[in-house]
Amino acid sequence: MNDIARSGAAASTQVVPNNGLAYTVLGRDAESERVLDAVADHLDEVPSGTVDVVIDDVAPVAARGGVDAAVAFVDRLLERFGGRANQVAIGCSFEGAAELLSRVGGRVDGVVGADADATAAVERLSHEDPTTFGYVRRHWAEAKRGIETCDRNYPQSKQVHAALTDPETTPRTLGATLSGLVTLGALETWGDTVGPTRYDLTAYRPERTWAVGAALEASASEE
Repeated sequence: MNDIARSGAAASTQVVPNNGLAYTVLGRDAESERVLDAVADHLDEVPSGTVDVVIDDVAPVAARGGVDAAVAFVDRLLERFGGRANQVAIGCSFEGAAELLSRVGGRVDGVVGADADATAAVERLSHEDPTTFGYVRRHWAEAKRGIETCDRNYPQSKQVHAALTDPETTPRTLGATLSGLVTLGALETWGDTVGPTRYDLTAYRPERTWAVGAALEASASEE
């Protein structure tokens, strides 16, 4: 970071001549359209399909203006440059909202920074149990929200579901999603019972869940 970025002053463009790299530093309070205009300035001088556009991390946009604002920014990026860039990839830090990652992942050509181990686990699940994989890919963000909202340590899926407001899932589809998260190493079951499965929320791994989510969105954007 330099003084320009810290102060929010006017844009400054720097060129690295030997590496074919030019970059523009904007103030931290720059509006979305100003950012897109800066990208356009670089793309205007090159043939279409020869430059990749990479968003290092879209989570700060959501932190400043909300998830809808971040999604709108990604949509405007694709609207202006989707046909001109070689590919559009997006980074989203694990501290960002699950809703943000789940909404923008399918819009772009790639999700940057997916964990290799989580990616391998997701690919394995997709081959070995495609039905469960489908539930997890569609509902992982809601399952994460349910786990983090539920006040029980060892709930059944219906009890996790009851903690949700306006859920998209049913207790059955949520249960399939939770089962998938167990397979993917984000959650564990509690005890060996002949009754309904209980999930051990004391063993819940939020960072692993984020890594799984990123891997799922990366797999969706590659299709």
